[in-house]
Amino acid sequence: MSGPQTPQREVAVDACGCEAPVAPPARAGEVEEPATRLWQVREVQLGLASGALLLAGFLAGLGGWETVELVLAAAALLVGGSTFVPGALRRLARGKLGVGLLMTIGAVGATLLGQVEEAAALAFLFSLSEGLEEYSLARTRHGLRALLDLVPKEASVLRDGRELVVDPAQLVIGDVMVVRPGERLATDGTVRTGRSALDTSAITGESMPVETGPGKDVFAGSINGTGALEVEVTSTAQDNSLARIVHVVEAEQSRRGATQRLADRIARPLVPGILVAAGLTALLGALLGDPSVWVHRALVMVVAASPCALAISVPVTSVASIGAASRRGILVKGGAAMETLGRVRTVALDKTGTLTRNRPAVVDVATSAGTDREQVLAWAAALEARSEHPLAAAILAAADRAPAAQDVDAVVGAGLVGTVDGARVRLGKPDWVDPGTLSGDVISMQRAGATAVVVEVNGQPVGAIAVRDELRSEAAEVIARFRDRRYTVAMLTGDNHATAAALAAQAGIEQVHADLRPEDKSKVVTGLRAHGATAMVGDGVNDAPALATADVGVAMGAMGTDVAIETADVALMGDDLRLLPLAFDHARRTRTIMLQNVVLSLVLIAVLIPLALFGVLGLAAVVLVHELAEVLVIANGVRAGRTRQLPTLTASPADPARLEGATA
Repeated sequence: MSGPQTPQREVAVDACGCEAPVAPPARAGEVEEPATRLWQVREVQLGLASGALLLAGFLAGLGGWETVELVLAAAALLVGGSTFVPGALRRLARGKLGVGLLMTIGAVGATLLGQVEEAAALAFLFSLSEGLEEYSLARTRHGLRALLDLVPKEASVLRDGRELVVDPAQLVIGDVMVVRPGERLATDGTVRTGRSALDTSAITGESMPVETGPGKDVFAGSINGTGALEVEVTSTAQDNSLARIVHVVEAEQSRRGATQRLADRIARPLVPGILVAAGLTALLGALLGDPSVWVHRALVMVVAASPCALAISVPVTSVASIGAASRRGILVKGGAAMETLGRVRTVALDKTGTLTRNRPAVVDVATSAGTDREQVLAWAAALEARSEHPLAAAILAAADRAPAAQDVDAVVGAGLVGTVDGARVRLGKPDWVDPGTLSGDVISMQRAGATAVVVEVNGQPVGAIAVRDELRSEAAEVIARFRDRRYTVAMLTGDNHATAAALAAQAGIEQVHADLRPEDKSKVVTGLRAHGATAMVGDGVNDAPALATADVGVAMGAMGTDVAIETADVALMGDDLRLLPLAFDHARRTRTIMLQNVVLSLVLIAVLIPLALFGVLGLAAVVLVHELAEVLVIANGVRAGRTRQLPTLTASPADPARLEGATA
């Protein structure tokens, strides 16, 4: 019977052949101790030990103890080399070459030439480089995992008539949490009793508190306002909305963007290529001059051409950028999506739920002589009370009362008919219910982008009701920002052209595609892609074909929606449309930093190779330059971890709840 198995650490091999541990997705309730301090990284610990031994050997040499100096230098070489030599040999056994192999060849060659101290210096510097790389990745991963810290350490729950305090990991579906003012929600749920306003800015990026009450869904990490709530748990702590965000991002971070693939294409052939070039240099140099000199220069050239800075440049930038975006409510599924988002020049926007609020409202009521607004709405509400049509809720909300109706029948695709207070009432489209003298009002309503519903009583038209899904108050501001940055913006919608054109004019969109079915939207996106990289922004469900066709799909308001998160490449967790240009700006800046790092890494290699070939730089000097370059590349990449604040949005009549000066 076998004993307990030691867990094996999963590793990933990057383009330079450097092994980097891959942290498994964290689950809420699990204890994780990431290396968030530099001294906690194993490679740094061994590197510092190697440096201490090297320094002790140098001091021993100054004191004339040459044997002690040699022993300490050899010990420094072994300690430092333990961070990369074993991995290089394992990869070589699998037929894979990498920077670790280049460094191993350099260290072994220098030792055979009697330059143990120089080989030890190489091992010391490269081990610190490996540690710094792992530390930077651990820190940026930890930035994403910090989302899970938004979940409180304990939760109050009602069980068997008593209120208990439990660990969030012990919550089960169906439990009822008690959330007092100022407390964070421990997991997702549905409000049973109580009304309050929730601060969701840390999760969704929403700048204003979100009103909630019975029947409303609420999400883990939200901060309760002034009212106490009882919330029925709908998701365990291990699978709530915050945990899903972290899991999706970490699972998708292995996807490589075009810039990272460029780094791979350069780095992979470079390693065997430089080995061949170094071999020829040593051979020809030995035939034409001092063999030891040219062998040494060949070893230095091997180290000079190592593409580790090139290989680490894009992953560090990508991980830092994705983590920062997630903290602003922008879920980017991997480096490929981030890099592609940075290339986009055309943005296709769905209308309903993206540019509009997807909450139709009555915006106008026209009445015939002798009839008032309240009476027309009452007749309409009486029939709509029996209807499941999307416009029914808008009419019922606008009416002060809804009399009882009898014998209500629905005419598919036309409207409703029934009896209200003894009168025969019809309600429906203008082509089914003749508007008569109200025809002019109906035409004006339709031109304004509204859906017109005509009310008829005993065969006479008594009123027309205009219902419209209002444009988001920030929509015009967002479109203006896109235009300022020279994006091409198009609206895609299944609505009729008149409605679409009216709303597009309000938003400032010139390119409108209306009367589209889902498959038609996909064809339009295909046409837009012919002119450059295109992003499709929709709700992640009805727009799935178009989202899949676009170079990058963006789902709006995807908090808690599994389908939206799975379908799109980017998901905006909140409903604030201003997150959209913020995401594009962040991606463009990230791509610029990626390209800066790639160019810097290539220039470094191009400069160091001739300097090594002609003996200007020695082995330790080349390694030092490389490690300083890695520090610079990592520092530049970490800059991608900064995001800008949302701009101020001035309150408007369309949305008086928004306050001037609100920021996420």
